[in-house]
Formats: sequence, structure tokens, C-alpha cells
Amino acid sequence: MNIGIDHGYYAIKTRHFSFPAGITAYSHEPYTLQNTLEYGGKFFVCGTGRQPILRNKMENENYYLLTLAAIAKEIQQRGAKTECSVTIAAGLPLAGFGREKKSFREYLRPSSQPVSFQFEGIPYKVTVEDVKLFPQGYSALMIHPELLQNEPSVLLMDIGGWTVDLMRLDNNVPNAATCRSLELGMIRCIDEAKEQVRRDVGLSVTDAQVERVLAGKPCSMDEDARSIIQKQGRLYTERLLSAAMEAGFDLKAIPVVMLGGGAAVVKRNVSEQDGLCRVFALLDDRVNAEGFERILGRLSGGVGKG
Repeated sequence: MNIGIDHGYYAIKTRHFSFPAGITAYSHEPYTLQNTLEYGGKFFVCGTGRQPILRNKMENENYYLLTLAAIAKEIQQRGAKTECSVTIAAGLPLAGFGREKKSFREYLRPSSQPVSFQFEGIPYKVTVEDVKLFPQGYSALMIHPELLQNEPSVLLMDIGGWTVDLMRLDNNVPNAATCRSLELGMIRCIDEAKEQVRRDVGLSVTDAQVERVLAGKPCSMDEDARSIIQKQGRLYTERLLSAAMEAGFDLKAIPVVMLGGGAAVVKRNVSEQDGLCRVFALLDDRVNAEGFERILGRLSGGVGKG
């Protein structure tokens, strides 16, 4: 079975799921087995808030543990056997693809196989046959090739939790020399909005509340706080577009395909006064994971796609 996993700073995404990349360890069984992974004699509740930003996701075992949780969720969703073999399809930013490929592959597939663990009280015995890595963002376009039709040049803007990865495609081919990674992801936007609310109205709003307001969804909140958050969403969008222009991309000359968890927020705050050429937004934050899985399925002839 092929399982695509997008290891974001803010969330872990698979074909069917998106859950926060936070993880909390317990030495004893926690209050609930929901989203609880038991591995190596310890218990881990997955999807609780977000973990501290790591320059290198391989610095500790958190992303490996979250990978096991993601695999278990997909096995359960697909009705597969809990003792099985899987191939992981994952991604890396094109800017650091060659540098990180070997180490990330080894991180996701330890030499000791199969891996035994429990998730939500159900035992699993999974053999990770292989790990295939693909470029983030570009893989998502495998699902939406129509966005590249009749467009000689397109800017891909993958707005993640911590980074915004930029890449230009010329005649459907990634131009590696244009790859940029900006530390301007949605975590920055959310943290700045929370701080501004705290300064102006003295309220400590949560990440979840800020996300909901930025997405334009209903939420019980002080109206002044709501207005501040909405304003911060626009300020963040202006800052991001300016940074992209400074990185050498003329957004008024070439169309932009936005994806990732922040795509909906930025698209919602783009106005006519920005004068952008055209903006396409892929609003499903699982699109990278689905893209990884689809490419792997094609490479393997569809065998064991799951």
C-alpha cells in the first residue's frame, strides 16, 4: 500500500487526514486513547497543538512518531490489515531536496523492520518497504495539470506553517534556479495576530480562534479582536506578496498557484489593488500528500496503491 504523507511544521497531512503536528509524551497511559500512539514503552498523544519549530525535522523522533500515527490512520480509513507493508511517499522543498533526501529517507525508514506499535489501542505491525521522496508543491500540480495549460510560466507558492516555498515553472518544468524559501509561513501570521490582540484589547485568543477568523468562519469573539485579526491577515498578505516580489518574482506578470495551509487566508486577502496577474488557490491542504501518492502510484504502475 502506498501512503502519501506531507510532514508540515503546522500539520501532518495524508490523502484522507490533516491533523496538527504537535505531540505530547506520557510515561503512563493518558486520559484517552483517541489519537494516542504507544511505541517503545511510551504513550504519545498526536495532534495536540503544535511543537516548537525545528530547523531540522530530524532533530528528534517526533516526526517519525507522527508518521506512524498517519500510517495507522490511513490503514484504518482504507480498511486494510493492521499487519501489512507500506511504501511512504513524502516530500521535501525543492531548494533543499538533494541535501536532505538521503537523511530524511533513512529517518522515515529505520533499519529495524517491521515496526510494531499501537494506535488508539489497536496493535499494528508495519513493514516500511521503501520511502520515495518528491518535490513539494510541484507534486500537487499532478492533480491539477489544467492550471499549467496555456501558461508558459507559472509561480508556485506553497504557503506552509513555517516556510513559504516559491518556485517558477517554465513550460511545465520547474526552474531550479528560481527556488526560494521564505520564513513567512502561517505560524508567523497567527502569532503576530495573537500578540496584536493582546496589546490592543488585552485578550489571549487561541490559535484555533485566530485560524477560524482568518478563514472567514463564524466564531464567538470580541468584535474588536475579530477586526484586529482580520486586519493582520491583510497585513500578512501584503508582506508576503512584497517578499515574493523582492525575491525576484513579478506577480503582476505571471500567474500564481497558491497551495498549502495558508492559501485560503492569502487568497481571501488579495484585493484588486494588488494588481496580480491571476491567482489560483488549491484550498485543500492535503493536496501535496495526495500528489506524492499519485506520482508513486504511476511509477509503480498503480500496484498496491490502496
